[in-house]
Amino acid sequence: MKQSKLFTKTQKFAPKDEVSKNAQLLIRAGFVHKEMAGVYSFLPLGLRVIEKIKNIIREELNAIGAVEMEMTALQKSETWEKTGRWDDKIVDDWFKTNLKNGTELGLAFTHEEPLTNIMKSYISSHKDLPKYAYQFQTKFRNELRAKSGVLRGREFLMKDLYNFSLNKKQHEEFYEKMKEVYMRIFTRIGIGDRTFLTMSSGGSFSKYSFEFQTVTDAGEDIIVLDKEKRVSINKSDFSEELLKDFGIDKDKMNFKEVKAAEVGDIYTLGEKYSKALGLTYKDENGEEKNVYMGSYGIGVPRIMGVVTEIFNDEKGIIWPESVAPFRVHLISLNKNEEAEKIYNDLTGKGVEVFYDDRNARPGEKFADSDLIGIPYRVVVSEKSLEKGGVEVKKRDREESKIVKVEELLKNFA
Repeated sequence: MKQSKLFTKTQKFAPKDEVSKNAQLLIRAGFVHKEMAGVYSFLPLGLRVIEKIKNIIREELNAIGAVEMEMTALQKSETWEKTGRWDDKIVDDWFKTNLKNGTELGLAFTHEEPLTNIMKSYISSHKDLPKYAYQFQTKFRNELRAKSGVLRGREFLMKDLYNFSLNKKQHEEFYEKMKEVYMRIFTRIGIGDRTFLTMSSGGSFSKYSFEFQTVTDAGEDIIVLDKEKRVSINKSDFSEELLKDFGIDKDKMNFKEVKAAEVGDIYTLGEKYSKALGLTYKDENGEEKNVYMGSYGIGVPRIMGVVTEIFNDEKGIIWPESVAPFRVHLISLNKNEEAEKIYNDLTGKGVEVFYDDRNARPGEKFADSDLIGIPYRVVVSEKSLEKGGVEVKKRDREESKIVKVEELLKNFA
């Protein structure tokens, strides 16, 4: 992409009412536009990051046999009334509206009920199970106080996966597998070394549930780490019973308490939704049984926000290569003919290049490059050409080096 074709521009300052670092940097660098508190539009650069995160998640889920779909955000009351979750006293963050004929609808904040209802048309026998379905879908939650930038919004993109199993045993086998899948996802994104499987109370579905928490000062939770076992416990749920149940030696834990942000969750749903909505199957003996379920969520913009909070310096964002909008930021300093050829050669080899072909001062170009945070900066200037090539610098390093054009093309191919 040529930078001159981009309609967005960098900004020196973020909105005065935006206090979170992730939103400040993402707004200034031209990745998102704030519509209102908790509501952000994703601009071209931001959308590329979102798609990179989605593709990592998609690849890992497809690899274990999950299939992708997309459900509607508009929800009818009858489906949700069967589980009691249409009642505002039970769920207080619904966005609700009415059709012109007076029918009341809601904008989904999650999709357990509608997918269970859909599966009634396709699951009837033990031979139909297990099944795993997921989607990337915009959710709506009427948060009382939206805060923390893209970490917590009123409108946000979520990956939600649901498993439909024969029984608890089959469900638990998949549940354990998903713990590994999630860690692979977070490792590929670049936050695996800071992300811990976190135990917390399970609410109404099971005794315990699990979250994945990434250590960051921007986090809204406090966790206690067991670095040896790569797990943590949510401080609000910390108890001797929980430690005992999971075989954790209190004396070997780190107690230092750290702030962390939830980046994923996995829940056992059991038969709650299948029983309420009538999702059953017949076993080998013809006996009718309820399907056993689980749900697994990852907030995609939240991941983007957490990555931004972790990987930055005083100059701007430092994107991990796996989720960066582009791999190379090619900058021309009055050498557009030479830079254009490099741009065409790199893109012809499948390298994602953001080409700064603007008529702007070198200082402005370098400042924008640091703020945007693409992993590699390649500068084509009279000075670099005189030295035999182009100047290459990694975003997270101070030093740069001159590389021959042929070597550059070989290294990035």
